[in-house]
Amino acid sequence: MTTAHPALRDHVLRYAVRRGDFTLKSGAKSDWFLDTKQTACRPDGIVLVADAALSVIPADADAIGGLTMGADPVAFGIAAVAATRGWRLRSFSVRKESKDHGVTGRIAGALQPGDRVIITEDTVTRGTSLIEAADVVREFGAVPVAIVVIVDRGGTCAAMAAERGIAYHPLLTAPDLGFDYGS
Repeated sequence: MTTAHPALRDHVLRYAVRRGDFTLKSGAKSDWFLDTKQTACRPDGIVLVADAALSVIPADADAIGGLTMGADPVAFGIAAVAATRGWRLRSFSVRKESKDHGVTGRIAGALQPGDRVIITEDTVTRGTSLIEAADVVREFGAVPVAIVVIVDRGGTCAAMAAERGIAYHPLLTAPDLGFDYGS
């Protein structure tokens, strides 16, 4: 764990974790909710995310992105912080649907065929949006080499990534925050 991780954990607990009665996107009930954009969209938070992410992202990565909307602040923020450190990591978004006018397709941003790509997201529970983004990136002609998420809430994404030969790096997990997976 880098020195950024404890500070990142504290930031997530302070700004992103909510307690109460919630129905998750999956339909499951939970007594806690995670709005990690509350960390990714604060200047001190995104710097902590970038510090932790840049410690695990391979040096030969060319681009970072994922399925819009969850990936956008994470990818753009990490790329911006990386640029201040001399690392030219381009960013992009994967649209939920293909655009049929202007620049068409599902990719928006600076992704190029052949790029070695980091797929990112703010929070992952099941991992389906990350795998969808990786599939779209592959179809575009780039190579997903790693998945980096701020928080793994569900504990199932690692196996899905491994099945596809993609390294998986959650910066924090539900247990790191004091919760069980799936609760």
